[in-house]
Amino acid sequence: MTKARPSVAIWSLSAVAAGVLLVGCSGSVTLGNSAPKLSSDQLATTVAEKLAETTGQPTPDITCPEDLVGKVDTTTRCTLTAKDGSTLGVTVTVTSVEDEKINFDIKADDTPSPAAS
Repeated sequence: MTKARPSVAIWSLSAVAAGVLLVGCSGSVTLGNSAPKLSSDQLATTVAEKLAETTGQPTPDITCPEDLVGKVDTTTRCTLTAKDGSTLGVTVTVTSVEDEKINFDIKADDTPSPAAS
């Protein structure tokens, strides 16, 4: 009887997910007197860089649908897309705001979603 082996993409996503559980990072922007925001593009870039740094893997493809508002406990969901098209959800949560600097934690979902057929 042979055992099924997980695909390389799922293995890679699992490695990223394990590393993401330990990641904490920060980003910042200046917008005058209003609450600071980190643009969705800047957030995606920062999350991808931190994941690559933490896991030792190449920089993943991350997309974030909305800006991150600098208010404690604000969350947004980003998506990590593997080369085979499978995805892994990533939650970004604001932990503190210091003047114009937004500090946030990154946590990946435990299970990836398979690529669309």
